[in-house]
Amino acid sequence: MGAFAERYFAGLLHAQVLVLHKPGVDPQALTPPGACPTEFVQHDALAAWQAHALAALRAAEGRELPTVLVGISEGAELLPGLAPAVPQLAGLVLLASSGLDPREAGALQAQRMGHGEDWQRLQTLQADVAVSDHTWAQGRSLRYWRDLWAWSLAQPLIDGPWPLWQVWGQADTLVPPEAYARFDARAQGRSAPWCARSLPGADHGLQAPGDDGVQRVWAWLEQGARQERLLRDCP
Repeated sequence: MGAFAERYFAGLLHAQVLVLHKPGVDPQALTPPGACPTEFVQHDALAAWQAHALAALRAAEGRELPTVLVGISEGAELLPGLAPAVPQLAGLVLLASSGLDPREAGALQAQRMGHGEDWQRLQTLQADVAVSDHTWAQGRSLRYWRDLWAWSLAQPLIDGPWPLWQVWGQADTLVPPEAYARFDARAQGRSAPWCARSLPGADHGLQAPGDDGVQRVWAWLEQGARQERLLRDCP
């Protein structure tokens, strides 16, 4: 992220930032999701990504500082598994992630796009133990889809003891509004602090004409840290 990290994280004026990026991804690449290189596809899976991220967190210096784990889009699926590795965890932030299990969110998006039957065929294929993990389907390996189908996110987020923020764009084309609404309804009974914010006109990257939602999130975090109420109150 070297080419744009300074701009992307400009709002974090007093933070040390550790970026746990998905292995094998070039942030500058414009490759369509269905045309990823073979080597990347064969190694891409949620469990593998989480193992890399855990190793990076455990090796990081400065972990005695209050730390916020921020999951961006698919990265939010790793947060419950990474949380125990952070000794001074102040809370979790989901950006452009529904909070639902990826299987459920994926089904809603497939229906939204008119690909419900394709999703059903994928469900059948990933469940077939006779088919190898290395088999390609919808631009990914079955290892990737099998991880996704079995991945639990919603309940660990709801049951977790950490403060939780969720910020998403109302014009998000990659995650349907129904997915955000479902998680919001389930999370209302959460015992730890919980805050959900939707940004009018913002896309999946939290960008809207004349408004950078990511910088808004950083400003909210800065304000909470200065007031020693980090993630305890809704901004």
